[in-house]
Amino acid sequence: MKKEESKEKEPKIDEEPVEEEPEQPIETAEEAGTEEETKEEVKEEIAEEKVKAEEEAPAEEEEKEKPAEKKKAKEEEEIVEERIYTVPLGKAWIMPPRKRVPRAMRMLRAFITKHMKVEVRKETEGEEEEEPSRLIISNEVNLRLWSKGIEKPPRKIRVRAAKDTEGNVTVYLAEGD
Repeated sequence: MKKEESKEKEPKIDEEPVEEEPEQPIETAEEAGTEEETKEEVKEEIAEEKVKAEEEAPAEEEEKEKPAEKKKAKEEEEIVEERIYTVPLGKAWIMPPRKRVPRAMRMLRAFITKHMKVEVRKETEGEEEEEPSRLIISNEVNLRLWSKGIEKPPRKIRVRAAKDTEGNVTVYLAEGD
């Protein structure tokens, strides 16, 4: 009998220790069965509470991410013009193998500059006007061009170009690609 009691008191490796109430003497077999059932119910309740706590933790993280989503929404509200293009990059393959992706990047920049009417920076002596518009290529687009290495850029790429109120153009990878 003592061995069984000592086994019950030792915490199991798989399960966390459960706070147990002091044991009362058991008089009948019926009461013994109900006490075991209540212990199982307590363990189940504790497990349910842990699950609920785990579900609430990601919810709190999502609430922290919501302000970031609001910032993105504000940025998207500032977008004046947005277009989706399929940029042909096949002529980059004319270059020697080790110069193909850099050539594809230049071709992408030239294509977007032309089609989104990005102002080219003119450096004039003494005259500094407002900050000229910029062309920003997102990291996703860069990774797609470099995905197969410097020697094998894609033949074409679908991009989404968004122009904001300041005239800056940001190039994103088109959704679904």
